[in-house]
Amino acid sequence: MSGTLPSVPMSEEPLPGGNVSAGVVRVGDTVRRPIGAHTPAVHALLRHLHEVGFSGVPRPLGIDDQGREVLTFIPGVVVHPDHRHLLDSVETLGDLGQLIRDLHDAAAEFVPSPDAQWQVVIQDVGAELIVHHDLAAWNLIAGTSGGWSVIDWDTAAPGTRLWDLAYTAHSLVPLTADASEAATDPGSRLRALVDGYGLDEQQRHQLVELLPRRTAAMRDLLARGADSGTEPWASLSADGHGDTWSRNTDYIAARSAHWLAALID
Repeated sequence: MSGTLPSVPMSEEPLPGGNVSAGVVRVGDTVRRPIGAHTPAVHALLRHLHEVGFSGVPRPLGIDDQGREVLTFIPGVVVHPDHRHLLDSVETLGDLGQLIRDLHDAAAEFVPSPDAQWQVVIQDVGAELIVHHDLAAWNLIAGTSGGWSVIDWDTAAPGTRLWDLAYTAHSLVPLTADASEAATDPGSRLRALVDGYGLDEQQRHQLVELLPRRTAAMRDLLARGADSGTEPWASLSADGHGDTWSRNTDYIAARSAHWLAALID
């Protein structure tokens, strides 16, 4: 992380959205966010991604005089909840699958510092590379001049490509038990995302196995938060998010054969 940035006499605009990070504001062409022990590692990752040519993430600029991290502001709209129509076409899902593959490939070249600290919210099934862990529509920006960007990297941590992709599929396809949000043909949309990423046949089998496990991990996180009173998980559970993740887990698991047929046939 670079040194403290001088005070900037500009107005602060609170940025809406997000369930985990409070106190996020826009100042000019920058975003200011609270820091944590994980911030130096996250900044090193973001700098690496830009250095190897993946520009669809914020660029870290240092720490301001209020002790907040400073990142470049990415102009555009957040897909969820008001712009989900931007994901309507299967071609777009294919493009996003390619984007995620490019992101993972770029991150796979990153070598963290031996003393790197990460904010691990849910333990992944492995540790191939550093992945986002919350790569969903609420962290996906459709740029004003085209292209896509991924924001909110606070929970980046060691993980696996398929675990990250399973979470993304749940959000972008979406894989949901809610009929008011479900796509007409989620199987074909899942296929488009996976084809764009470029999974081989063995990986497609593995992904189908992981789909309900990934949503169950979120269900269990909120349940533990509710039991312990840990925020923000306790409040999210009280608002019904835990029930939603539980229903979606059952829905996805019951249709495993359908997802596999869509991906393999």
